[in-house]
Amino acid sequence: MNPQVGIIMGSQSDLPIMAEAAQMLEELGVNYELTVVSAHRTPQRMIDYAHSARERGIKVIVAGAGGAAHLPGMVASMTSLPVIGVPIKSSNSIDGWDSILSILQMPGGIPVATVALNGGKNAGILAASIVGSFDSKVGESLDAYKKTLKEKVEESAAQIEAKGWKEILKK
Repeated sequence: MNPQVGIIMGSQSDLPIMAEAAQMLEELGVNYELTVVSAHRTPQRMIDYAHSARERGIKVIVAGAGGAAHLPGMVASMTSLPVIGVPIKSSNSIDGWDSILSILQMPGGIPVATVALNGGKNAGILAASIVGSFDSKVGESLDAYKKTLKEKVEESAAQIEAKGWKEILKK
């Protein structure tokens, strides 16, 4: 298994959110690796991870963190690979805003693509989109996934139009 996406998180407590990224990548046929890399508690591990990612075949890094959420930005400062930040509402969080702003408000020259609070699923889809821009098999998987989204909306619209919204809400 040659992972194309690296999924890292600040602590194991972030796993429920970051597992959503892993699940999407599995669904879309993208190989990944997943581990814990703390910007504050294991800075050397973070540095080593960021510096070695490209040579290990990683194409995109998805980094999730709560609280001060320095992991995505610090990793982005050490690699030229695209980094997707996932702000996570943690137990020490200020309703998640600290994580969002820490990841979103990066200085010029160090971009981090940022998804919504607890947006692991979208981070997985975005990582797959980046890989799919040069891997046609992944691109085709994404096209098929997007088609299912369209079909679900059309199905919902047909149900509401046929039965009416009051009937739908009774269920």
